[in-house]
Amino acid sequence: MSDHMQVRADHDIAPGDEEQHNVGQRILGYVVGLGLALLLTATSFFIAGTDLVWQPSIPVALIVLAIAQMGVHLVFFLHITTGPDNTNNVLALAFGLLVVFLVVGGTVWIMGHLNQNMLPMDQIMQMHR
Repeated sequence: MSDHMQVRADHDIAPGDEEQHNVGQRILGYVVGLGLALLLTATSFFIAGTDLVWQPSIPVALIVLAIAQMGVHLVFFLHITTGPDNTNNVLALAFGLLVVFLVVGGTVWIMGHLNQNMLPMDQIMQMHR
């Protein structure tokens, strides 16, 4: 393996995913991930329950914090990186996201069309009489 590929491989590993003999550093990676997750969760609750933040920006802030927390979980706990040995994990994650978006999007699409195409409630009640 060339030096360039070795340098890239050394920098492209998730915290806690290092091949090392020191268990303390692996546990430290999990503790840092837990601390970040707890900090993001506490920040979300703080933003949702305070008047210090401009009210129209609260949903955007919560979405940003949720995406950040997903990133923390993917890197620190699921060890998802862009390394060549992680291709199957990234593809499985992408396929799972595709399925979730198809199911949620299809459900919203079907419910929207049902709402447009259904008779008003008074006409449905008259049909039953």
